[in-house]
Amino acid sequence: MSAPDSFQRSPILIAIAGASGSGKTTLAVQLARTLGGFHFSLDNYYRDLSHLPPAERARQNFDDPALIEIELLAEHLTALSRGQSIQRPLYDFTHHIRIPNQTETIQPPAVLLVEGLFTLVYHELLPLYQFRIFVDTPDDVCLARRLNRDVEERGRTPESVRAQYEATVRPSWLTFVKPSSTHADLNIDGTEALDWKVEQVLAALRARGLYPIGD
Repeated sequence: MSAPDSFQRSPILIAIAGASGSGKTTLAVQLARTLGGFHFSLDNYYRDLSHLPPAERARQNFDDPALIEIELLAEHLTALSRGQSIQRPLYDFTHHIRIPNQTETIQPPAVLLVEGLFTLVYHELLPLYQFRIFVDTPDDVCLARRLNRDVEERGRTPESVRAQYEATVRPSWLTFVKPSSTHADLNIDGTEALDWKVEQVLAALRARGLYPIGD
């Protein structure tokens, strides 16, 4: 394991934001493969709620940017942008707590794909990115995707998914996430084919001299 203050080549940081169900994670994963980069999700930085009873943890609004520990996130992204390794926290999404005494060593890659709902919301992070992407997808498509995911993969009922979407997910989109699209260098239609979305990003990176990587 490299020491935290050991320096390596500084990576290119690319931000990818969008609503829940917009397709931002799928795009980030594919770009990481294409660019030989690393998919870095903001979800690891949800605040540790171990001090709260389990029932109260479950009632928290995880669609509020206040639930992300922005201080630690900013510290870690700054370190990576300088070519330093970090110890990223691990999060237990079932119990809404940080896994005690466990972290993951992240070495600075050639390209860091920073992805999450609030990637473009936090103003202190914006100067760290060399390129910013916003995946814009209609509400009905986002809800349909979220329904499919949560029912099929998480065993939830359609009624509970719709209730949460109307209570917290959509209001957060309107209040925090959608306005952050003004910080994007490239807005992408989330309903388009994945290959075409990737091509749009690569073309924009070429125009800025950021691709091919290392040139």
